[in-house]
This record gives sequence, structure tokens and C-alpha cells, in this order.
Amino acid sequence: MKRIAYFDYNATHPPFTKLFLEAYTDYAVNFFNPSGATRFSLSRQSLLETVRSYFGEITKKDKNQFVFCSTGTEANALLIASLVDYLEKFKQVYISPFEHSSFYGSLDYFQIPFELLATDKSGKIDLNDLETKMKQAPAPVFVIYAANETGVIQPMQEIYSIARQYEMPIYSDLMQAFGKIEIDFSILEGFTFSGHKIGAGMGASLAYAPAKYLKKDLGIFKGGNQENNHRAGTENSPAIQAFQTASKEQLATLEEKNKRLTLYKSKIEKVLKELESEIIAPGSPRLPSTIFTLLPIDEIDFFMMGMEEANIVVSTGSSCKSRTRDPSFSLLRMGYSKEEALRAIRISSGYFTLDAEVERLLDCMSQTIQKLR
Repeated sequence: MKRIAYFDYNATHPPFTKLFLEAYTDYAVNFFNPSGATRFSLSRQSLLETVRSYFGEITKKDKNQFVFCSTGTEANALLIASLVDYLEKFKQVYISPFEHSSFYGSLDYFQIPFELLATDKSGKIDLNDLETKMKQAPAPVFVIYAANETGVIQPMQEIYSIARQYEMPIYSDLMQAFGKIEIDFSILEGFTFSGHKIGAGMGASLAYAPAKYLKKDLGIFKGGNQENNHRAGTENSPAIQAFQTASKEQLATLEEKNKRLTLYKSKIEKVLKELESEIIAPGSPRLPSTIFTLLPIDEIDFFMMGMEEANIVVSTGSSCKSRTRDPSFSLLRMGYSKEEALRAIRISSGYFTLDAEVERLLDCMSQTIQKLR
């Protein structure tokens, strides 16, 4: 079977096979429960603390404020859980219309009212709208650093400047940004990111919450003293180990990788425009790896089938809802119609993407669209 040409990195990054297998090979021998009392278990706990220290160093944050979780969704929920008492002081919080559904869902679950920030076809939040809202009622701000679907990088420094005027904090989902672009952690009071988005395999994510809100008994899961009483349940030590090694590889190769992916993006977008597709937010800063586009055809399901038959993987948007074929909430908020939003596909590349795969994508995409016109 022909190798799969994978262009859905934003859904999950293929694991670094060598790093992944090393972590799990080590675990096959050193399989001890980190919570155990023996020196073997303590050695395993020491590994977790080494990884925690690593993330503290690269973010310049207190390592003790990091909590290992299982998924990005859990990390987002834990971050919101840590802030419940604080957020209850406000009539609402302000949040971008580009968040992963887990952020909206967690705010709903904890009964924290939120107001969406305005946007337009730039895919960036409206800074004037944020400033107006802040003047009327200062409140914390939740803004995804880089959008899952559009890849648009939000104007975080400007957002921070506005929030700082009113002494309000910013919290951010870094799932698509971490390991892909430079991040200014100093402006963020809380954030989350995940291992499977950078090639560590599934099973480990991180939530960073302010110390003043990360209370000793805080936790979504209760009944165990793991993660300093913040998450009951045995830590996935091999996934956490792989999280660190994948992170090191992504950050060490960031500049070279992004130059290559930027060239791929330009090449793919050129062909898409020739096919009369519309690139979403073409003038906005975007991840080098991400293209969100409206195809010039209505038969998106048949397009996806054609790509899949050719062993090429693209997506119709955020993986949390891609099977539902509902229009993208982000695109609707940006001003696109339901009909337009249903013609959207996302092409996302990454560390392992090859020139030959890009050529296959372009050939198959062109042929499939021409057949469906």
C-alpha cells in the first residue's frame, strides 16, 4: 500500500517513533507505579519531576504549578476548575470565538458566564471590542494563542497590553502553538498544552495554573494524592517521558522546520487559488503549518473520499467535531455563511512532511476538484 500522505497534524502529530519506543521500552523494564513507596517507584517519580522541571525551565514558570493530565481537554478543564472561585467575582469572562470546545464546555460546566469577543475575516479578535468591553466591565481574558482551524496567531502582545491596563490576566490554550512557534509565556497567567500535538503520542498533557488558585485539594478527579493532590490517578510516566523528548526535538528544529513548512504552505496555497479556492485569513499571521480554505465545490464529502482513496489525509476542521459536518463555528463568527463554512477543509503539515507528499497532495487535490466541478 502506498505510504499515507498525512496532512492532519493539527489533529494529532505522528509520534517520533524512536523517542516514543525508547520511552515505552524503558517503561517495560521500569514499570513501577510512581506513587509507590519503594525506591523503584521513587525513581519513577523522580523521572516525572525531571520532566516537570524541564517544562518549568523552558517556560520560566514555577515547576510546582504544572499538573500532568491525560488530554488537552482535561488540562483545559483543570485550568478552569482552578479559577472557579476567582472567576465567580466577575459578571462574565471574555473569550475568543476560536477556542476548542473543551474551554466553552468547562466554563458552562462550572457555571462561569462568558462573552465572545468580536472578530472578522482576519481571524483575529477585535482589539477595539476587547477594549470597549474592558472599559465597561474589566474581566479575565481567554484567548487561544494559535487557532486550531485557521492557524491564525492572535495579537497576544496587544491583548496583553489592553488587559494589563485593567489589571486583568490572560489565559491561553497553547495546543497548536507549543512546539510550532515562539511563545511569550511571561504574559500568560495560565495555559495548557499537550504531548500528542508535538509527536509524543497520546496520553500526557499539561495545565499551568497560578499558585494562588492551585489550592492543595483542587482536582477534577478525587481519591488519590498524585500530582500534589491535583489529579487522582496513576501518571502515564512513559507518555510524560516522551512529552519531554518530543518537546526538545521540536524546539531544537523550530527555525529550520518552519522555513520548510512556510514554503510548503505557499506552494499549496498557490495551487488552491489557481483552483479558485478561498484561503481563510490570508493576510493574518498564521502557523507555517496550517491552511484553512473554502473549496470551489459543494461535494466536500466526495472530495474527502477521493483524497482518502489516494491515501491522503486532510480534514474538514477541528478534530473534535470533524465527523459531524456542522459548519465551523469559527467561520460563522468570522462572517462566513453556513454554505461557505461547509466547504472548508484544513490542511496541516509538520515535522515529517516530505516534498513528495506535498506533490501528491497537489496532484490529487487538483484532479479531484476538477472531477467534481
